[in-house]
Amino acid sequence: MMKKKSIPASKPFLILFLCQIISALDVPLDLSQPPTITHQSPKDYIVDPRENIVIQCEAKGKPPPSFSWTRNGTHFDIDKDAQVTMKPNSGTLVINIMNGGKAEAYEGVYQCTARNERGAAISNNIVIRPSRSPLWTKEKLEPHQVREGDSLVLHCRPPVGLPPPIIFWMDNAFQRLPQSERVSQGLNGDLYFSNVQPEDTREDYICYARFNHTQTIQQKQPISVKVFSMDSLNDTIAANLSDTDIYGAKPVTERQPILLTPTGSTSTKVELRGNVLLLECIAAGLPTPVIRWIKEGGELPANRTFFENFKKTLKIIDVSEADSGNYKCIARNTLGSVHHVISVTVKAAPYWITAPRNLVLSPGEDGTLICRANGNPKPSISWLANGVPIAIAPEDPSRKVDGDTIIFSHVQERSSAVYQCNASNEYGYLLANAFVNVLAEPPRILTPANKLYQVIADSPALLDCAYFGSPKPEIEWFKGVKGSILRGNEYVFHDNGTLEIPVAQKDSTGTYTCVARNELGKIQNEVHLEIKDPTMIIKQPEYKVVQRYGQVSFECIIKHDSTLLPTVIWLKDNDELPDDERFLVGKDNLTIMNVTDKDDGTYTCIVNTTLDSVSASAVLTVVAAPPTPAIIYARPNPPFDLELTGQLERSIELSWIPGDENNSPITHFVIEYEDGLHEPGVWHYQTEVPGTQTTVQLKLSPYVNYSFRVVAVNKIGRSQPSEPSEQYLTKSANPDENPANVQGVGSEPDNLVITWESLKGFQSNGPGLQYKVSWRQKDVDDEWTSVIVANVSKYIVSGTPTFVPYEIKVQALNDLGYAPEPSEVIGHSGEDLPMVAPGNVQVHVVNSTLAKVHWDPVPLKTVRGHLQGYKVYYWKVQSLSRRSRRHVEKKILTFRGNKTFGMLPGLEPYSSYKLNVRVVNGKGEGPASPDKVFKTPEGVPSSPSYLKITNPTLDSLTLEWGSPTHPNGVLTSYILKFQPINNTHELGPLVEIRIPANESSLILKNLNYSTRYKFYFNAQTSVGSGSQITEEAVTIMDEGKMAGILHPAVGAGKGYSEILFETSPVMHTVRPTFYKVQPLYPRIRNVTTAAAETYANISWEYEGPDHANFYVEYGVAGSKEDWKKEIVNGSRSFFVLKGLTPGTAYKVRVGAEGLSGFRSSEDVFETGPAMASRQVDIATQGWFIGLMCAVALLILILLIVCFIRRNKGGKYPVKEKEDAHADPEIQPMKEDDGTFGEYRSLESDAEDHKPLKKGSRTPSDRTVKKEDSDDSLVDYGEGVNGQFNEDGSFIGQYSGKKEKEPAEGNESSEAPSPVNAMNSFV
Repeated sequence: MMKKKSIPASKPFLILFLCQIISALDVPLDLSQPPTITHQSPKDYIVDPRENIVIQCEAKGKPPPSFSWTRNGTHFDIDKDAQVTMKPNSGTLVINIMNGGKAEAYEGVYQCTARNERGAAISNNIVIRPSRSPLWTKEKLEPHQVREGDSLVLHCRPPVGLPPPIIFWMDNAFQRLPQSERVSQGLNGDLYFSNVQPEDTREDYICYARFNHTQTIQQKQPISVKVFSMDSLNDTIAANLSDTDIYGAKPVTERQPILLTPTGSTSTKVELRGNVLLLECIAAGLPTPVIRWIKEGGELPANRTFFENFKKTLKIIDVSEADSGNYKCIARNTLGSVHHVISVTVKAAPYWITAPRNLVLSPGEDGTLICRANGNPKPSISWLANGVPIAIAPEDPSRKVDGDTIIFSHVQERSSAVYQCNASNEYGYLLANAFVNVLAEPPRILTPANKLYQVIADSPALLDCAYFGSPKPEIEWFKGVKGSILRGNEYVFHDNGTLEIPVAQKDSTGTYTCVARNELGKIQNEVHLEIKDPTMIIKQPEYKVVQRYGQVSFECIIKHDSTLLPTVIWLKDNDELPDDERFLVGKDNLTIMNVTDKDDGTYTCIVNTTLDSVSASAVLTVVAAPPTPAIIYARPNPPFDLELTGQLERSIELSWIPGDENNSPITHFVIEYEDGLHEPGVWHYQTEVPGTQTTVQLKLSPYVNYSFRVVAVNKIGRSQPSEPSEQYLTKSANPDENPANVQGVGSEPDNLVITWESLKGFQSNGPGLQYKVSWRQKDVDDEWTSVIVANVSKYIVSGTPTFVPYEIKVQALNDLGYAPEPSEVIGHSGEDLPMVAPGNVQVHVVNSTLAKVHWDPVPLKTVRGHLQGYKVYYWKVQSLSRRSRRHVEKKILTFRGNKTFGMLPGLEPYSSYKLNVRVVNGKGEGPASPDKVFKTPEGVPSSPSYLKITNPTLDSLTLEWGSPTHPNGVLTSYILKFQPINNTHELGPLVEIRIPANESSLILKNLNYSTRYKFYFNAQTSVGSGSQITEEAVTIMDEGKMAGILHPAVGAGKGYSEILFETSPVMHTVRPTFYKVQPLYPRIRNVTTAAAETYANISWEYEGPDHANFYVEYGVAGSKEDWKKEIVNGSRSFFVLKGLTPGTAYKVRVGAEGLSGFRSSEDVFETGPAMASRQVDIATQGWFIGLMCAVALLILILLIVCFIRRNKGGKYPVKEKEDAHADPEIQPMKEDDGTFGEYRSLESDAEDHKPLKKGSRTPSDRTVKKEDSDDSLVDYGEGVNGQFNEDGSFIGQYSGKKEKEPAEGNESSEAPSPVNAMNSFV
């Protein structure tokens, strides 16, 4: 299997360079060789003190080398330090800092040695230093007060870190401070102001130092800057001078530049070769100076010079000794200039001119190691052998040291060693390892065999032949298996074995053989070269100008090698296309819809293959559309100028020119065709293409006279069709296809009807379309019978056996020949009726309405057709409950396929049925099986046919009903359930009565009068209850109660199923059965009223659970207003309604809460007429209410005066106790004389004016509550005068009534009046 390698034509020289630097003497790893250092840490290695230290040292060699380390010039024994480990099969050290080690303890210079039996290689000296990010030293920063226009420098002075920190200035909101030509940061981190402005005033100039190694940021204390403008300074001076003083600050004056950094007129700078040179000049002045740089006696180096920090910094990268010289910066403004000269000297650490390279020699050969380096100053060269200075290394007679060269003569195997060259000066050193490996090896070719190279024509081809051998083999190239050796100017032979063909042509394709030979042997290898055609853009995008909101298209048509797969990428301004659906990338074009101004730019088409890449660009200019009236959108105009090109037998290319799109872009074109030979005047759909395409390749059929037309479509609609194209008649050919949907189905038991779909005219492919119909009986060794028929779609074969399978095929042909061989289909001759009936019919009754029927299948030969299934005929013979026959209605169920059982749903319970089974084919039904009889069991009955409720009385109702229409068995009883319904449509307790099945009526007694009842009635069989019928009825109003007479309940407390007499078995013609029902609970009866002029006493009787909560509802009789509701306290059976209007009729009812909302029936009463001589309830009179309010106000004033006078008393035990309580009590007014107890103080009123304490007022019930104040004066005085001595500082009396007055209960919200008290039943 050949491996492919792609060589882009644009990169041959890079690949050539890479090939040239590959040494032909790289030793394969399976051969003995001295160690070679492959990876090591940098010389100056700064580590994070928080993480483990990893010092890398990797090497290869055969045998694998061992490793050792020195630290600070002495052996480093890692076994004695538990924190240090060496990775397996490696020399890399891992110092564990994260588990207790300290990075500072491992600072030093480390060197790694890799050693095996053939020598020792050493690493550079690796200096390990932990990074440091010290805190800012605390300092007191004074605010900077600066006059407008002056210069200012804010010093950062960051802490010295390792490595040095990155400096930046921000404010308290962590936003970088804006910098400009006037304000900028210097290389040392200071912030320089060429001149300050009032907007520079702020208190949060903060310098930050970011230490990247430890990922920490240190912050300096904020610096405050206040800029005094001249106007504010003059105002300040004026405020502090008298009118006679002469004052005024000078206005802001312009100043010529002066340098803030560097100082003086000259300075020096030393930089090392290869580094970046940074020179800085920052100037003060007003206006802000502009900086310019020049090099005295020369030019600034092109391509390596950059200006930064608003041209205040000159940056030259990759400096060399030629960049030494004098650099002058000039700061200039409108008032003058200033300059500074920086003398730059470029020194150089050592750098290689020729680094020593590994030598592989065979025994007896000669060789040299060369080590040449340069620097400024010139570096010194020293040699080491296996890590030891060569002067003290073991003697080797084959070597001789001559300065920077070691000469080897007649080497032997013991001459193998690793040599180190050290080039050093004051700025650094270089260390290189190079081994001498003495081997005797026959040639090897390292390039894989049969490698495949693919190259674009006219590009260089590079064929590898990497090799090894000792002595060094000679390389020869041949083309072909027996070709001659390649020579001449058309080939280039590289030292590493690579063959270069500078200009590969098509004839360069072939097999190339590389041969390597030395005195120990010979080997060869073959590689293969393929030359590909270059990729080209044969039609490039062109410059376009388009109006805004228009449409534009760029073409990019390519040609490429057929074996390469190209990819096309479009770019806009060398970047990806915008992610916008307006950009449509086609196979060979880019279309931009609805162009906008931002689409202006350069568009590039890039074509890439695995081997090459080409591109082409064009500019798009977007211009404004000329002003036009309102845009009118319309259907596009029809395309025109249709042209047929590239005529072939089965295809043709159609092109056209689009008509005007009428301000709505064309979305697609529809191509239609007319067959003038077969269907003239009829246009058919052919295909459609996108609106950006104006050509299409059309597939054609033979023997069609084509005409084409094109219809354009936009969002508005379809255009008119274009004018037809010229006609094109395709040549005749054999039919390409055969008729579809071939079938064979017999219409009679002895024939076979073969049908098919005829080919359409253009499918005939030529004149004389006919069909070859062939058939033969399947599974019988018969020959095909064929007949050729005209262009029809049916053929009948007669005299066939009944329902046998046939193989059928229909093939199209015309005057030029036959269509391809058709596929065969299976058909059958005609069917006949089945011959036998299913046997062993069995019925299993599942329940009263469902049965399962089984049968044995009939033999398939007797079906004589396609088995479609079985039909079950079943019908009801009679009902077992009524023993009456009725019209027989047969039902049919069809079971598809070869099923042998089925379910019969929807049967009537308690009935006798018959059924039979028949087989069905395509012709019809076979004979029926013998009738099978089965019976269904009883079921639940249907609902009673009716329920009538008649003859309502005060406490009874008569119920009449009809038996169920479908008893579905023998009725056993009827179930009656009923319950009362109150006025809020809530249901009371449910009562259930079982009634014999022979009854047809019932009288219910002992019901509540004027009450609505709901009845539920259903019948039962032995299986269960049937569906129920419901009715509602109301007992009549008790007219005797309207006169104040209430009849007691009949049979209260007795059972509800007492039968008074039996009814006749004849229904509806005899007296009904009587039932007494248990009184319904709860029940409120005998509501009575005793009415006066403005009140009424309501009483009632209650039957039901204890602890009922009653309420009384009342309202004006005949009014539609809502009922008023009064709650009755406790469980009393009376209540007084007050505040009624005299001479008014009221309605009233009583209810119980929490007991399903039961209420009594309504009662009506009328209050008495208003009489002048009647005693008036003074509590409702206005004058009485006003008098009471005045008395209450007077009492309140007296209480306040009393408390104020009491609080003026001296300190005595009673007062101390009162002061200790939050709510002291005051003795209420005496009942006899209305006087108050009082405190009398012997001290001056002026000494203590204390406010009345919160909560010290008399309670509203005029009762002193002892529990509220345990230490009140009532306890001390006991209601008599008490005389205290002078220590108590109290003289006077404290009297009051000790007993509490009980509060009277009141059912009404009004205060009780004398009339109420007289008439109350309480």
